[in-house]
Amino acid sequence: MSELFEGLAFSPADILLPVECEYTKWSVVACDQYTSQPEYWQRVEEFVGSAPSALRLILPESCLDGPNVETDIMEINNTMTRYLREGRFRTLPGALIYVERTLKNGKVRRGLVGKVDLEQYDYEPGAPSAVRATEGTVMSRIPPRVAVRKNAPIELPHIMLLCDDPEQTVIEPLGERKGSMELLYDFDLMEDGGHLTGWLLDEASAARTAAALRALFDPAAFQARYGLEPGIPVLQFAVGDGNHSLATARECYERQKRLTDPAHWAELPSRYALCEVVDLHDDSLEFEPIHRVVFDVNGKDLLASLRQSFPSSHNGEGAGHVLRYVWAGGEGAVTVPSPEQQLPAATLQTFLDGYVKEHGGSIDYIHGADVAQDLGRRSGNMAFLLPPMGKDELFPTVIHDGVLPRKTFSMGQANDKRFYLEARRIR
Repeated sequence: MSELFEGLAFSPADILLPVECEYTKWSVVACDQYTSQPEYWQRVEEFVGSAPSALRLILPESCLDGPNVETDIMEINNTMTRYLREGRFRTLPGALIYVERTLKNGKVRRGLVGKVDLEQYDYEPGAPSAVRATEGTVMSRIPPRVAVRKNAPIELPHIMLLCDDPEQTVIEPLGERKGSMELLYDFDLMEDGGHLTGWLLDEASAARTAAALRALFDPAAFQARYGLEPGIPVLQFAVGDGNHSLATARECYERQKRLTDPAHWAELPSRYALCEVVDLHDDSLEFEPIHRVVFDVNGKDLLASLRQSFPSSHNGEGAGHVLRYVWAGGEGAVTVPSPEQQLPAATLQTFLDGYVKEHGGSIDYIHGADVAQDLGRRSGNMAFLLPPMGKDELFPTVIHDGVLPRKTFSMGQANDKRFYLEARRIR
């Protein structure tokens, strides 16, 4: 079945599914969520208990700077090896899985799980690769993730790739064929995560999917869709979630390449990364803003510096980029008229990066306005609440301008993020 996808950046994978376990306890949310809410991960820890779980195979980002991180990573790798030895996984060779994720709000997000070819991915801004980052990659965030992945025998990524398929030709038709597919799982997710169901694609469904992808990525159709000149490289997929995980996978692959004859690069398991493809035009897919919370700062000084950094700015809302804030001293807004950047997130991020570098403090990126406001009102903190970005702006912006400012948008609330379930051998 894999030959049907030859040349495409996305293809079937040898997928591992856990067996003889309770899926609700196995499946946990992406590791980069709830970084400022340790109580969430404590609840998950108590709920899982001693049961087999992906919780034992991932390292929440809130623990990356912990005092026992090296021991934690070693324990994760040992648990992966033990789970493999104990036969905790069932292998689905050359598989694609059609998934339906029922979110807390009742909407259903449809996706397709397979693998992405890292040779066709590049996170550098303006890269002409088939798979491109949507946000700036923070290089300092790669080494700790490499430390987690480099000796791991399996991967459980939360990578989500977006395809721009306005006619809904690739993924949506699979929902009409699921009655003829093998049902693989059907269960509730923990912590208001909703419900997850998955079906194994049969060969006919896979062939239709490959043909639909080829038609979508036809160079002439691509150029016409975005009004481009002939010869502009096709953007097949934009990274919607998990860009730093994908960049980490690429770095680990590059390390393996340096130790391997180029004739055998295609055989390296590390050349690929497990991912889920979602249509940008899926009805459930909503771009949520990612808010900024600044910790350990003087609020009055920060606001004064913000106004000084943009001499034409004024208090209150007006024409331009409106930067709304909440802190212990109240709430308000600063408007930056005629901004240089295209998005409010870029205007704010440029200022915050410089301010923290000069005055100290730290920045966290928070999903959910209520959480951001709660954190912002605490002494020594300040939250900035950003507006959402339109979905139709994504692909044209990446094509014409390169990546967006980091953490510009999020696909849904934190509990809507991808939960770990499927795995894949990478060694």
